[in-house]
Amino acid sequence: MEDPAAPGAGSPPADGNGNGKGKQAAPKGREAFRSQRRESEGSVDCPTLEFEYGDSDGHAAELSELYSYTENLEFTTNRRCFEEDFKTQVQGKEWLELEEDAQKAYVMGLLDRLEVVSRERRLKVARAVLYLAQGTFGECDSEVDVLHWSRYNCFLLYQMGTFSAFLELLHMEIDNSQACSSALRKPAISIADSTELRVLLSVMYLMVENIRLERETDSCGWRTARDTFRTELSFSMHNEEPFALLLFSMVTKFCSGLAPHFPIKKVLLLLWKVVMFTLGGFEHLQALKVQKRAELGLPPLAEDSIQVVKSMRAASPPSYTLDLGESQLAPPPSKLRGRRGSRRQLLTKQDSLDIYNERDLFKTEEPATEEEEESTGDGERTLDGELDLLEQDPLVPPPPSQTLLSAERVAFPKGLPWAPKVRQKDIEHFLEMSRNKFIGFTLGQDTDTLVGLPRPIHESVKTLKQHKYVSIADVQIKNEEELEKCPMSLGEEMVPETPCEILYQGMLYSLPQYMIALLKILLAAAPTSKAKTDSINILADVLPEEMPITVLQSMKLGIDVNRHKEIIVKSISALLLLLLKHFKLNHIYQFEYVSQHLVFANCIPLILKFFNQNILSYITAKNSISVLDYPCCTIQDLPELTTESLEAGDNNQFCWRNLFSCINLLRLLNKLTKWKHSRTMMLVVFKSAPILKRALKVKQAMLQLYVLKLLKIQTKYLGRQWRKSNMKTMSAIYQKVRHRMNDDWAYGNDIDARPWDFQAEECTLRANIEAFNSRRYDRPQDSEFSPVDNCLQSVLGQRLDLPEDFHYSYELWLEREVFSQPICWEELLQNH
Repeated sequence: MEDPAAPGAGSPPADGNGNGKGKQAAPKGREAFRSQRRESEGSVDCPTLEFEYGDSDGHAAELSELYSYTENLEFTTNRRCFEEDFKTQVQGKEWLELEEDAQKAYVMGLLDRLEVVSRERRLKVARAVLYLAQGTFGECDSEVDVLHWSRYNCFLLYQMGTFSAFLELLHMEIDNSQACSSALRKPAISIADSTELRVLLSVMYLMVENIRLERETDSCGWRTARDTFRTELSFSMHNEEPFALLLFSMVTKFCSGLAPHFPIKKVLLLLWKVVMFTLGGFEHLQALKVQKRAELGLPPLAEDSIQVVKSMRAASPPSYTLDLGESQLAPPPSKLRGRRGSRRQLLTKQDSLDIYNERDLFKTEEPATEEEEESTGDGERTLDGELDLLEQDPLVPPPPSQTLLSAERVAFPKGLPWAPKVRQKDIEHFLEMSRNKFIGFTLGQDTDTLVGLPRPIHESVKTLKQHKYVSIADVQIKNEEELEKCPMSLGEEMVPETPCEILYQGMLYSLPQYMIALLKILLAAAPTSKAKTDSINILADVLPEEMPITVLQSMKLGIDVNRHKEIIVKSISALLLLLLKHFKLNHIYQFEYVSQHLVFANCIPLILKFFNQNILSYITAKNSISVLDYPCCTIQDLPELTTESLEAGDNNQFCWRNLFSCINLLRLLNKLTKWKHSRTMMLVVFKSAPILKRALKVKQAMLQLYVLKLLKIQTKYLGRQWRKSNMKTMSAIYQKVRHRMNDDWAYGNDIDARPWDFQAEECTLRANIEAFNSRRYDRPQDSEFSPVDNCLQSVLGQRLDLPEDFHYSYELWLEREVFSQPICWEELLQNH
């Protein structure tokens, strides 16, 4: 069976000789047919992926992603610059043999030698510092030693003030108009155009990443240095903006085309790690949420969502079942009449197993619906038209899974993974309907008066109230409404100066440009995007000066470019998710402000465009060459470039960063669309259901959960036929996704789903956001409650800035407007 959302769905599949389905291939039997499909498309019976979601990958993997393979030759250059400088300062010893005081003295000398006019000499000293941050690998014997000394040297460099010195140099390079104009004039930008910036950003990234990493063996001095460093990066030091804002400005400058030579991958990686370091990762967020609920007097959380997701089991993806294989090779219907009874018995038995067998939740026996058949045509065109930046990209149809023939033990579910939740709005809605039905009138938002309602309604309300969940956002929205109503009596709100609050204040006025810039880069890095002449060039820091001349060099560069794009997608997806989660906890309207600008910048169709590919292939892609990864490449001699060395990647069953990126993007999509009916309709309009269903082929519990959440919120809009044709997916939603008591998502009777409310919903939200930003962040003189000067002498004595041309025409104005106009003083006095 062809995937209904793939191009060419409905056309007869070709056999091994290129013949269509119309001609009987040969009586090879079902096994031969299945074997032929496996040979042509590869076996994709995806095993359960042993993936543990976290803030980031392993320490060595995160450091290795900083460098492209094109940069590997620069490791030797850094080492040479250090050794040349070190020999002039220290005689007869190596770096690792020095006492700590001698090491500090040498670092101080390096920082002094950074303050020179000559760019060439300054670059050599900066490379020497980079070699120290990279772990003085020339004196190490193993990768573990390199990582150990890299961390030790980074703490030492920070304690001697290296980060501040490199920050000043970074400011100089950003403002270097000569480098910008030189890059703009070049027809093709290469890695040579960003040498100074790459060295500076690499040192800063290594310091942030090594100091951010917490270990039990860290000394008290290191723990203190980490806290001090976090404070320096979080707050405005020496009347300067927080470091993250400087990096955001680099991103927007790059996207505007004013600085095409910026090494954007390094900027994004550093920005992501700085935000994670200063604001905190996912576990820190959970702890902050628990703390904030306690401060607001809310009941504790029923469960830790991180632990619940970790304990979930993956369900089997959609597969080509035995029945479908039979249907493709089946004899004419006339020959099946005698076997109808046995077939019905087989199906009955299979369906009874499906209820409890998690393995069979996603079988796709159901026929393709109209929505799925149209998705590749209208859906793809709609996505492309909405983004307006992509050419239509043909979709590679995902190959079919193997039939699972082995008998497995039936696994009975022990219980639902999530505690059910009920909103206050749900209780009010339930009581409104009940009162209308039984007593003929309503009592507004009163949820306590149950007079006149039958006993079962009393029990229902009691059950709903037992599972009532009040979120932090609900409390914040209520407080905001009160502050808007009574601004004078309630006084000024006390806002704690947390790192998150300071970051939002700094981002506020340029936030739309930041979001657009990040999405532009994400669009350019997406594997479904085609290169266009007018799109931004994100490969400036990976393309060598001399393009490859052999096939092997081209293969290496191809792997490097794909890896480069994957790392960019990873950093942007993680950065946006962190920002949304922290802003939502800090204040719901901060979160809504960022979300709305992401939606306005077409984030929803962009993410759907990203998933409109063979996600299983993307997650299992091997765009890495392990022998060229840091720190391995610093210890071993670089091997001769051969096909074997290029293909000798890791033996992992999947690519960690790609699976991490996919989960982040799905979580991002969930955050943008949750409880927003207008945005949910965007998912329907862009025909996301078949795109999301194909992502269920990846057998990983967390990814499947967020896909099912996105399918759940739009089922009410997809029509009865879609729900009827996708009952296995509906069953999976019931089993995996949190229940909302009286949420009738499976029936489509929701009163909130009326299409005429969509525009009003977004407009109301935007008005609330603007009121919040105006009240909290606008200058006092812009407020309608600011004090007014009523003294005539004081007002007339104020100095006003008049335009320059006013002085030239002042006498003419006096003549025309004052002296030549007769004034009737009696009439003027009578009027007043």
